[in-house]
Amino acid sequence: MRTSIKKAGLFAAMAAFGITAFGQGMSPDLQNYRMPGYDGLNVYDFGAGIRNADEYDGFKIWVGGDFALQFQALNHETGYENFVLNPIGSNVNLPTANLNLDAQLAKGMRVHLRTYLSARHHNESWVKGGYLTINSLDFIREGLAEDFMKIFSVRAGVDNLNYGDAVSRRTDNGMAIYNPFVGNYIMDANTVEPFLELNFFPGDFVVVAGVGTGVLNPTVNLKVDADGNELNRPPSFHGKVGWDSQVSDDLRVRITASFYTSGSYNCGDHLFAGDRAGARYYKVMDGTDTATGAVVANDFSGRFNPGFKSQTAFVVNPFVKFQGLEFFGTFEMNSGFNKEVTDANKGSYTQLGAELLYRFGSWEQFYVGGRYNSVSGYGQYVGDTKPDQQVVNRINFGGGWFMTKNTLVKLEYVSQSYNDAFSGNLMNGKFSGAVLEAVINF
Repeated sequence: MRTSIKKAGLFAAMAAFGITAFGQGMSPDLQNYRMPGYDGLNVYDFGAGIRNADEYDGFKIWVGGDFALQFQALNHETGYENFVLNPIGSNVNLPTANLNLDAQLAKGMRVHLRTYLSARHHNESWVKGGYLTINSLDFIREGLAEDFMKIFSVRAGVDNLNYGDAVSRRTDNGMAIYNPFVGNYIMDANTVEPFLELNFFPGDFVVVAGVGTGVLNPTVNLKVDADGNELNRPPSFHGKVGWDSQVSDDLRVRITASFYTSGSYNCGDHLFAGDRAGARYYKVMDGTDTATGAVVANDFSGRFNPGFKSQTAFVVNPFVKFQGLEFFGTFEMNSGFNKEVTDANKGSYTQLGAELLYRFGSWEQFYVGGRYNSVSGYGQYVGDTKPDQQVVNRINFGGGWFMTKNTLVKLEYVSQSYNDAFSGNLMNGKFSGAVLEAVINF
């Protein structure tokens, strides 16, 4: 109790400090910054391409927050006769919340920090990560490389990598206002690791080159095998190239291709398992295997992680917005090895995704739409036998209403199924139903 009071007092003091000492206004006046709420829709690359360095007028700090609450009414079933699913009913999930701190440190230099105050996977407060963005060298010498810095920026820290465009549309714990639906993609690329990114934005082009550690929690301790041999942990690499153009007042077209590679099975399967918050569809497919007594309780239910320790991933994301009509697509391939790098351990999965939305109203505050998402492929061989292809399919239909630019309520119907190539609770499994979500982001 005493610890909780201290945390609450610290939060209140920080909020008061940010508001009173630095004159926090009605909206953030920060550089290289993705605006919270409606004004941040369809902003990609973590705002690194936003060019407003001439607007700097001193140090500022913005204390922001994200809140999300769902009413879930889902049913689930399994085709595995020895598995008993836990009964789930219709009720409100534990609300999720983030604390966001953003500070303008100097001209063209901004820092971001996000803390999960409450999450499905971490009920306690948990620092998710943060990063520094620089697109001006005036802190070294005024006017240094000014023309070059107009198309270049550096982003570094411990946070989401700029792999794929879905990372800019996904729900991040309480921050769910940019996601038109409730859940993220089945294969949810969200690795959080120490990284350095170089960003180039010449004209309408996007070029990103990055390097990371390949692990969520890096350490100086060496990893050794059973014989005491030191195992290497090489860095991961990622990048993105694309074209993003406001072709006319009515039409915007963006298409990007991204890659990620982690070259050692000693690193970990973090590309699709780096989210510390947990998945949105609560308690689906949880239960007990009566044959073995094993209990399945997964905070990431509804998602799928190929689990490759050494892997390469590639994704293409087209985005088109014509007036109120909006399309976002995903074609993603992930291949790798579960352990030692041999052909018998290699697997491969393909993910497809397509979202079609129609936004309408005086300022497009309403939207309706649907999403199709599928994953298919196979994992590790059993001896010399290639496993059967696993298939997961999901459809979402729904809509939303921005009651204000910082407040959104959305309702969806979701249906997800697994084929018989899965084992245990997921064999011919399925869940479906409706979810209502309320979101605040400021």
